[in-house]
Amino acid sequence: MEENEAKYLGEGIAKCVTLTSLNLDLYRNIIGENGAKHLGEGIAKCVTLTSLNLNLGGNSIGENGAKYLGEGIAKYVTLTSLNLDLKGNSIGENGAKHLGEGIAKCVTLTSLNLNLSGNSIGENGAKYLGEGIAKYVTLTSLNLNLKGNSIGENGAKHLGEGIAKCVTLTSLYIFLSDNSIGENGAKYLGEGIAKCVPLTSLNLDLDDNNIGENGAKHLGEGIAKCVTLTSLYIFLSDNSIGENGAKYLGEGIAKCVTLTSLNLFLSSNAIGENGAKYLGEGIAKCVTLTSLTLHLYGNSIGENGAKYLGEGIAKCVTLTSLNLNLYGNSIGENGAKYLGEGIAKCVTLTSLYIFLSDNSIGENGAKYLGEGIAKCVTLTSLNLFLSCNAIGENGAKYLGEGIAKCVTLTSLNLDLKGNSIGENGNRILE
Repeated sequence: MEENEAKYLGEGIAKCVTLTSLNLDLYRNIIGENGAKHLGEGIAKCVTLTSLNLNLGGNSIGENGAKYLGEGIAKYVTLTSLNLDLKGNSIGENGAKHLGEGIAKCVTLTSLNLNLSGNSIGENGAKYLGEGIAKYVTLTSLNLNLKGNSIGENGAKHLGEGIAKCVTLTSLYIFLSDNSIGENGAKYLGEGIAKCVPLTSLNLDLDDNNIGENGAKHLGEGIAKCVTLTSLYIFLSDNSIGENGAKYLGEGIAKCVTLTSLNLFLSSNAIGENGAKYLGEGIAKCVTLTSLTLHLYGNSIGENGAKYLGEGIAKCVTLTSLNLNLYGNSIGENGAKYLGEGIAKCVTLTSLYIFLSDNSIGENGAKYLGEGIAKCVTLTSLNLFLSCNAIGENGAKYLGEGIAKCVTLTSLNLDLKGNSIGENGNRILE
């Protein structure tokens, strides 16, 4: 589809003046700015819309196209739900400005989903969006994806200030990976999050932003204010938060005592064994957890770090789902022992995912894991990735014996490559 076809669509939509809901997916159709103009003009006629879902990702609409869409959206004074996906359209800061101004007119919005990833909006574009968001005082759900937009710490400041005004939010998703926000940007976001005290669901993706331990501190302090959270996702991989940053996050998590789902992605942050200790202590406070995901690969936590995590996991006795990725952390056989003991306490697990490749756990480590798994008699799904751990055929034997106790399994995935288990080991696992 090109701009002329978009024109015809716009003219057709303009006739539907009684529409209350519109879903339009034109992803990668090269409609350009003129096509966006025609669509904006057509949509502007649908003044009774309450729900609009528009996907124009990859259409080269540019800043002018965003302007036309913003002008059209500004007409929807009765909108309660807006989902706008304009990723990869080179709208720039001016395009973000026009969108922010248009969306700001939708004062009855309760749900906003905005994807502007890869649009080079910069800090000024983030400023305009933040100013628009500040107008949505009735919002209960906000999903903002600005990945790879070079917004910097000032852009994060403007967004944080806007979010702080949305005091009725119960669900907040922020995706700002690869934006160079630094520790100050994390501070502003943490301060904004702290104002959203009714939040029950928070998803924060700040991968690769160099926030450091101080940035993690500010985020932890903000999260600690959200005491009604039931679901928390934190993506902070490659941020150099260190053990102190993990401490601050652990302290924040410990305040969220109503959590049922916790998901931490902190790979390559050099948190070490002490950082793992702080996280384990925080997790131990979340006694109502039913789902726990920990991705800490490449953090040099060692056997002691695995011990602290195992102790924390052991407190989560209501878990039904556990996803643990400690790839390349040198936990050794003792670390595997501690994890096995922790897992053994989670007797209500139905889904278990363990990724411990390249950890030198040996046959004894496999034995301890097998003993832990044997206690999870309600498991229906087991995924075990233990490649390159020198477990040998005896290790395979111990794992096989443990798995044999899980008589309710319906799904089993085993990756034991590079372990020299031999023919006997293979036969035992069959």
